[in-house]
Amino acid sequence: MQEVLIKSKVFIKKEAQYGAHNYQPLPIVFEKGEGVFVWDPEGNKYYDFLSAYSAVNQGHCHPKIINALIHQAQKLTLSSRAFFNSKLGDYEEFITSLFGFDKVLPMNTGAEAVETAIKICRKWAYEKKRVPYNCAEIVVCKGNFHGRTTTITSFSTDGNARNNFGPYTPGFITIPYNNLEALENVLKNNTNISGFLVEPIQGEAGVFVPSEGYLSGAKKICQKYNVLFIADEIQTGIARTGKMLAIDHENVRADILILGKAISGGVYPVSAVLASNEIMKVIQPGQHGSTFGGNPLACAVAKAALKVIIDENLQSNALVLGKVFRKKMQKTVETLDIVTEVRGKGLLNAIVINTDEMSTLAWDICLKLKENGLLAKPTHGNKIRFAPPLVITKTQLDECIEIIETTLMSFS
Repeated sequence: MQEVLIKSKVFIKKEAQYGAHNYQPLPIVFEKGEGVFVWDPEGNKYYDFLSAYSAVNQGHCHPKIINALIHQAQKLTLSSRAFFNSKLGDYEEFITSLFGFDKVLPMNTGAEAVETAIKICRKWAYEKKRVPYNCAEIVVCKGNFHGRTTTITSFSTDGNARNNFGPYTPGFITIPYNNLEALENVLKNNTNISGFLVEPIQGEAGVFVPSEGYLSGAKKICQKYNVLFIADEIQTGIARTGKMLAIDHENVRADILILGKAISGGVYPVSAVLASNEIMKVIQPGQHGSTFGGNPLACAVAKAALKVIIDENLQSNALVLGKVFRKKMQKTVETLDIVTEVRGKGLLNAIVINTDEMSTLAWDICLKLKENGLLAKPTHGNKIRFAPPLVITKTQLDECIEIIETTLMSFS
């Protein structure tokens, strides 16, 4: 495949000239997407193995989701929450029933949903747990990624995401991930802790999968000390790991559940925070909200997107094909020195390149993958994340594994 042709160069140049340089994209321009594939302006076709960071689990431009978008857009797009609309109640009933919660607070982006969960947790701490005013603390994990807002970056341990954005928001305690002893030690020594915010799998950290029993153990510890277990399933949820939620693998029920990304199939920004009546009712009129949160267009799109997951049994496909991917990639790990590990759950996987995080080798491998027709992106320097749309078939996955293996062999 040619590197970057004339049309693509124009688009890339414009972004560099007029846009903030807050991303470092691979030199590929998306013009069209369908299912597991994307095309550049020159007509070259690629497998998408990032899925917009797991936002397009249902595949690019799924017709049922697009039809829901078009149908609703022709009737009503926005009412604001100053008025009722005919879509919100049905959507709220659908999503709370699907995930087994009493209430949902709809928002737009993942970071907004995390901020919402933090606010709910703190308010619950003061009004229900009776934590002294302005003393509520939330425990987070080293290596976390929960978003980019000021409060969230305040408890990030990624220097690149955090440095020079202070002063930082207080009220957070950081402990090691995948360490139940550390969690219990901090909770038993601090009665002001109101919540434990955790990713069931740390995606941005390189698809770091915790030990079996970590999540269920953490939930039990939280219950013991009357601390809310807050699951950030923005990237791991909506069938990505082979279950509707990643915490479902350990039969854990979150006290507060955070959803985003694939809740709308990548068609429209939608996020949600779900909780029980006892927790959610601490939020009263005027205390939190969003002009676009719960708008009719978002509700129609999200309901259609979630139905696609259910109707097409995409969680089962992710579970089965994820095992196929890891089994075959493990043989590559055992054969080639360039890759040291494959890890993941369902169709959220990563390989670890045999170099340090400062090396550009993983980036170079991704450039070569692009030449060979597959798109992936490094994270934390030496990890390459592989997360195709969940509509991928076994035949397509086998072809992609061959592309990955061939590419890796060319660097050995």
